[in-house]
Amino acid sequence: MTKQQTIDNALSFFNEGYACSQAVLLAFSNRYGVDERVAKLISSTFGGGMGRLRQKCGAVTGGFMVLGLQFGNDNPKDMDTKVHSYKKVRELNMQVENIYGTSNCVELLQKYANEDQVSERQHHKIICSRVVSEVTGLVWEMIENENNRL
Repeated sequence: MTKQQTIDNALSFFNEGYACSQAVLLAFSNRYGVDERVAKLISSTFGGGMGRLRQKCGAVTGGFMVLGLQFGNDNPKDMDTKVHSYKKVRELNMQVENIYGTSNCVELLQKYANEDQVSERQHHKIICSRVVSEVTGLVWEMIENENNRL
């Protein structure tokens, strides 16, 4: 799947009503053989800045989950892989912060939408869909760049 197809897929899930975290993970789930229902359930509580706590942006945490699928470790003794995957998480977070000034949900909302827009759920179109799109593209690029180096 191309970068644009993956982004479009994520936006389609988001526009259906899935949380930003779900949209990002679902856009990649087939690539890793992750059951769609399982992906939906695992990522369902990370929307709204992690259960509407408005902390780490859900799109970003969805991206972290994808990075875990690509770069994560399944052996607790494999510290090299663990450290590499943590580096990828920090890299994604830094890229988002460089673009938006933050990767924190409440700060994104305050910066890009007003209280009325948030209460009327317009923020989904104003900022959330942009971040879902951006994070999906960044994650896609991180994966492809790593694959091209191998």
